[in-house]
Amino acid sequence: MYNSQQPKDGHSPLADAAFGNGTQAFGKAPEQQGNQRIRHLLKCFGLRTSLIRLKVIDALLTAANNQRTLGVRGVHSHLLELGIPLSFLSVREVLKRLCSEGVITLNADKSYSLHEEAAKVLERRD
Repeated sequence: MYNSQQPKDGHSPLADAAFGNGTQAFGKAPEQQGNQRIRHLLKCFGLRTSLIRLKVIDALLTAANNQRTLGVRGVHSHLLELGIPLSFLSVREVLKRLCSEGVITLNADKSYSLHEEAAKVLERRD
């Protein structure tokens, strides 16, 4: 009798799941490595890791790598483009908290960037 759940190519789905696939079988995926850097950064500043903090800092780092700056609206728009449905107020509060803890700085043009000390922490981590 035909069983649609049985593999047809000789591979066991359980064995494949146990060993992982591609990038995860031999190392961490690039996004996980970036998240580890940001987790370390937050820990150095005595902050807990949260998804919104990870994504906000990642957005600022991505913008900096592209020689761009982001304000609150820019960070919020970036997160919405990634499919992360956070309110504008939540993003603004996270940015304010990261500023008050010295992780990021508010520039004169109302954009945000990583603070010098935070950048040094990330450089040492690489």
